[in-house]
Amino acid sequence: MKRRGILSVLLATTMVATLVTGCGSNNGGNKGDTSPTQTTDTNETTDNDGLTTEKITLKVWESSGQTEDFIKQAGEAFTAKYPNITIEYENVEVGDANTQIALDGPGGVGADVFATPSNTIGGLVSGGHILPVEDESDIVGKVAASCESAVKYDGKYYGFPVADETYALFYNKDLISEDSVPTTWEEVEKFCQEFNAPGKYGIIWNVADAYYSPIFTGKNGNKLFGESGIDNSNSNMSTADAVDGMTYFQSFREYLDVPAADVSDNSVCLAAFTSGSAAMYITGPWNVASCEDAGMNFGVTSLPSLPGDNQPAASFSGARTMQVSAYTDYPAEAQAFAKFLISDEMQELRYELTGAIPSTPITVESEYITGFQKQLEYAYPMPSIPEIDNFWEPMKSACSNIWDGADVQTELESCNTAILAK
Repeated sequence: MKRRGILSVLLATTMVATLVTGCGSNNGGNKGDTSPTQTTDTNETTDNDGLTTEKITLKVWESSGQTEDFIKQAGEAFTAKYPNITIEYENVEVGDANTQIALDGPGGVGADVFATPSNTIGGLVSGGHILPVEDESDIVGKVAASCESAVKYDGKYYGFPVADETYALFYNKDLISEDSVPTTWEEVEKFCQEFNAPGKYGIIWNVADAYYSPIFTGKNGNKLFGESGIDNSNSNMSTADAVDGMTYFQSFREYLDVPAADVSDNSVCLAAFTSGSAAMYITGPWNVASCEDAGMNFGVTSLPSLPGDNQPAASFSGARTMQVSAYTDYPAEAQAFAKFLISDEMQELRYELTGAIPSTPITVESEYITGFQKQLEYAYPMPSIPEIDNFWEPMKSACSNIWDGADVQTELESCNTAILAK
């Protein structure tokens, strides 16, 4: 099934023919229209599912592209259900929203609902920028376990996870048969020895991206900030297991013999894979559409196991979450829209438009999702404590330097110091 086909049947049954017009905000996006023809009591709740009957606009921040299409279509469906509530999309990229809300929220021009990675929750909570989920039963038992744990912080749930996420091993079926896809890194080495040639590589990935570092630092179950991801006294990035794993990472330069800077652009790695210059590629569901568009015959499976380990290598898992701003004038309505996005209908629509792994247990037709779901069994949530903000740049530097030949122990100790710096 082509993922990005529009769910015409779904939309036909959820939308009404006439949408309310004239609902635009005139004062910053998260305020209601206060024209004389409208009710001015924002707490008025008749039979509108407990929501206000005043005409209001909710501003929603999301990234551009396919996720923009999703928010716009979901907003239309929500307005069909609640004609007095208009959803206004505004482009703020998912990686920028956590800092943007701190700037715009207090001034009344921020979003009512915004998309952000689950690992930003700790900082958003400590900054007072987001509200907890009002009814935990909307999350507990309703979303995948990996998503549920990803949005739990300090005993409460923050945000509605709209997509599950990890990375896995993509492989070109025209270059490597399904029954010979490596399940260990030693087998990857052997394949590279036979396949590699000038401009040809058995495997490729962004070696400088800290997001992929758990593949190697996760040797023997080693995890960032400990088993539960909350130990802010020790990053675990300079333990003996991390050093062993990253030493092996460095040795793999023999089979992907390019400087870290040359494969630090994800588009370069993607182009190598889609052109057939690389037989395998470590990446996530966000690149499924690009591989399909390139007409590739490819598959997705779990990561190879590290030497000495007997299960797939670890990966970060995360949830793309829709957070309710602490600065919204309409918390109940903002919660209702965020919750609406994890309904079965909207999860199906999101999958059709974006290819993202659904956060709820809906059934989708995909030969790729099973590979990611298998890898999720060996993934662990990106920690969401505030100290995670100190992880990305130091670990990126360490990965780059180690790949290019720097002393592993020295780099990881420096990285640990930077992560724990107050």
